Amino acid sequence: MKDAIATLSQQLDQALVAAFGPELSGTNPLLAATNNPKFGDYQANIALPLAKKIGKAPRDIAQGILDNLDVSAICEAPTIAGPGFINFTLKTEYLNQQLQGMQQSDRLGIAPVDQPQRVIVDFSSPNIAKEMHVGHLRSTIIGDGIARILEFLGHDVLRLNHVGDWGTQFGMLITHLREECPEALTQADAVDIGDLVAFYQRAKKRFDEDDDFKERSREGVVKLQGGDEESRKAWALLCEQSRKEFQKIYDRLDVELTERGESFYNPMLSDTVAEVNESGLLVEDQGAQCVFLDGFTNKAGDPLPLIVQKSDGGYNYATTDLAAIRYRVRDDKAERILYVTDSGQANHFTQVFQVARKVSLAPDTVELTHVPFGLVQGADGKKLKTRSGDTPKLRDLLDEAVARSRADLEKRLSEEERQESPEFINEVSTKVGIGAVKYADLSQNRTSNYAFSYDKMLALQGNTAPYLLYAFARIQSISRKGGVDFSQLDGAAIALKEAPEFTLAKHILRLDEVLEAISEELLPNRLCEYLYELSKKFNQFYDKCPVLQAEEGDRLSRLMLCDLTARTLKLGLSLLGIDVLDRM
Repeated sequence: MKDAIATLSQQLDQALVAAFGPELSGTNPLLAATNNPKFGDYQANIALPLAKKIGKAPRDIAQGILDNLDVSAICEAPTIAGPGFINFTLKTEYLNQQLQGMQQSDRLGIAPVDQPQRVIVDFSSPNIAKEMHVGHLRSTIIGDGIARILEFLGHDVLRLNHVGDWGTQFGMLITHLREECPEALTQADAVDIGDLVAFYQRAKKRFDEDDDFKERSREGVVKLQGGDEESRKAWALLCEQSRKEFQKIYDRLDVELTERGESFYNPMLSDTVAEVNESGLLVEDQGAQCVFLDGFTNKAGDPLPLIVQKSDGGYNYATTDLAAIRYRVRDDKAERILYVTDSGQANHFTQVFQVARKVSLAPDTVELTHVPFGLVQGADGKKLKTRSGDTPKLRDLLDEAVARSRADLEKRLSEEERQESPEFINEVSTKVGIGAVKYADLSQNRTSNYAFSYDKMLALQGNTAPYLLYAFARIQSISRKGGVDFSQLDGAAIALKEAPEFTLAKHILRLDEVLEAISEELLPNRLCEYLYELSKKFNQFYDKCPVLQAEEGDRLSRLMLCDLTARTLKLGLSLLGIDVLDRM
């Protein structure tokens, strides 16, 4: 209820000025939603921190504010509680009016932002010739969720996949490819990703053990960077084979990305280093070109540099990231750049951002933000591994989730003696399985590690995707059971009467607040918490307030409240990349 918050904040400011003087204009009213309904809907704690400044007791300050406050258009008469808290209870007429506005809007009353930004979300970023693993899961899912929410709010979002498609490893791969699989250079699809991963491992083993191969690999890098036609063809083949397999994962996850790998920025690296040099910040240290940064020292306490050009003249990740910032600001016109990577890269991005600011590659008007996330852990609290000790492949993880979802569904159908088509079973098991994986990740505070558990994520109870999907399906079953077409009820209005109706309605109306907070704090788990509470409050409402059996006036109002709940669930889940189901 952003409108309510905006109105209350404005009126509080005016009342404070009228009571205690214009110098207090703009004071934060410390207005927040209450946790306990007995204190109303919102509470302002503005009086407490002003006591010393004004020289009055907080309750006297609160009373002075109330004497000059008029919020009668949206609230009952405000009250003072405790040492000086000001409590506000929204009027029923105002709530009904807000609900009607949501009903009549295909965006549930949430208007696009007044000043949309050009936002780049950099996420996923797998490496060529390697399969996507569980480590890519969080970046892909969190990045997609943030992008979806920002897009819905009206921002111009560019989703970038900064794949690892350049560097010294390609000399190794191309040399091995030329010697072990020469037909790949003349035949289309001669190498598939399964072979390519094993192929990478064999090439790496040779590189580590064979000095002659290592030297040829280094020469291969020089040829590739020099534009050798055969080397470029081999490189392009490796990239394309990987890209096809990556796309299969993105299609399953319903994730859209624009690929712009490290190779894209390669032609810009020398100019980027030259620009750093022109700033006067570049220092040669042991043959390398470096920038010494504020606040970074080694164990001995000596200044720690960021290397932007190695002693052999080569470049590194920092150089590429600086070139990327330079291009994204000047060519993409980005106003906000978000990097969704694991928390282990925090120092790297702090250093890169500092250099970008010092060299003016990114002015202060452009926001540079690292969006860190923790590890996916096993039940033992350690980094998630397969039984063989390898990092789980993302493809296998998704397959297992869908298989377990299918097994749970078939067991339930058998117990209920329900007959369903193979198409139904396939759709439900796929959407529940994939949705459960996504939700299990997004429902965690992204900065924390979380334990991966199929049993927990697929449970029909608790803060899980199946629980939310079941709440949506339950509302659709009301429609079927009552022969009600929700789309034909547009002219009806919601009239709140019972306590569970008020509780549910007020929660529905908080969606705009939640999305605005996420756009600033970049914590998708806030939306998960909101949707979980929405599902619980709906189930409590449904258990205590008859819908189809209610008297005609109440029946229509409660049907509309059910439909608004379903629409809110559907929108919220879609912003998390999760599809709803009419039946489960």
